[in-house]
Amino acid sequence: MTALPTGPDVTPGEAVEAARGWIAAHLPTAWREAGEQGGPRAVRTVRTREEYRAWYPELGASGLVAATWEVDYGGLGWSRKAAVAADEALRPYHLPRLNPLGLNLAAPALFAHGTEEQRRRFLKPITRAEEIWCQLFSEPGSGSDLASLSTRAELDGDTWVVHGQKVWTTWADQADYAVLLARTDPDAPKHQGITYFLLAMRQPGVEVRPLPHIGGEAEFFEVFFDGARVPDAHRLGDPGNGWRVAQATLAGERQMVSGGGSVGVDRIGGVSASHLVRLARRRTESGLPGGWDDPLVRARIVELWCEEQVRTWTNRRVRARQAGNLPPGPESSIGKVHGTDLNQRIQETAATLSGEDAIAWPGTASSPAEYWASMPAETRGMLRSRANTIEGGTTEVNKNVIAERVLGLPKDFDPYRGKPWRDLPRS
Repeated sequence: MTALPTGPDVTPGEAVEAARGWIAAHLPTAWREAGEQGGPRAVRTVRTREEYRAWYPELGASGLVAATWEVDYGGLGWSRKAAVAADEALRPYHLPRLNPLGLNLAAPALFAHGTEEQRRRFLKPITRAEEIWCQLFSEPGSGSDLASLSTRAELDGDTWVVHGQKVWTTWADQADYAVLLARTDPDAPKHQGITYFLLAMRQPGVEVRPLPHIGGEAEFFEVFFDGARVPDAHRLGDPGNGWRVAQATLAGERQMVSGGGSVGVDRIGGVSASHLVRLARRRTESGLPGGWDDPLVRARIVELWCEEQVRTWTNRRVRARQAGNLPPGPESSIGKVHGTDLNQRIQETAATLSGEDAIAWPGTASSPAEYWASMPAETRGMLRSRANTIEGGTTEVNKNVIAERVLGLPKDFDPYRGKPWRDLPRS
């Protein structure tokens, strides 16, 4: 194993040199040569997802996955500038962070509210994708009004026993652990009776059921609890303080879903604005109208490209907080509102530029998974992007966050504020 330099005194230049040296020593030759010759697109032609997942723990062990984290937590202790410089040097080799929900949802809460023992236990396996994470927040009757959740956790000795149901849980079928919000005091007001837990998914009392989405793929799941158990040592923060702890996770989720420069996931569903240029030029080369030779089409694509750059810059400000192991602030809601709407507009434009190919394509499919795989990327991205303005907190909820926490406007009137949760009307 080639050791990388550690500590905050590593300069950006030293970080770049170290990252390149690590790549030369550890990246499979075919991947490295493809990246040097053709960048990420070329790497995808010589490497399968399965091969990358099998090799990924080597990247995780290097510290480069979360270079600003301390060494004891699986990082290198670098400054933000050094980490960003190294990321740029790694970009041609297409080394996406696996375990994005662990990195973006669990880790911010652990840094903000976890004990030292909890950080040492969970953070390093997160960077190496040795323990995959999901988020257990939303419920059938508690979506936008998340604080009304009704999943219960009751203390039994030094263990909490969980009963209830969660919904729209991304990648629950793959997860080893989950961040969980559960009600522990029904007599307290709804925001004050919630506790935050780190729950092991692979145990009796946890049932996971798929929820296929519009494209036929099942990346969302329902999760049912019937006596699942969580050690009190895996409670994050004080009992009843879970809503405050959850803000670190929710801000991280908004940042992740906003895309464009976020840590772990660059875009949730679809192609980039740069891909629109290729699609438009392809139409012109084929002699079709509405291609790159159309000034209105060019103007539309350039406008979207410029917005994508603005989104990236906004998200970099949030990353600056994460570099100091601070949770994203309310600015993550700005990126979420703008980024998800922008992504939908980009995907709609991509489908339009694809013409008839976006609505009819050759091939057969004997299962929903095969049908989804055969679908053109532009159509798949357009369909998947429909969820962007809902997942990670709806646009309406995030606009409220911006209004209250950024602009300082008064909160909405709530006639049930301060009343016990058990006395509130629920769907």
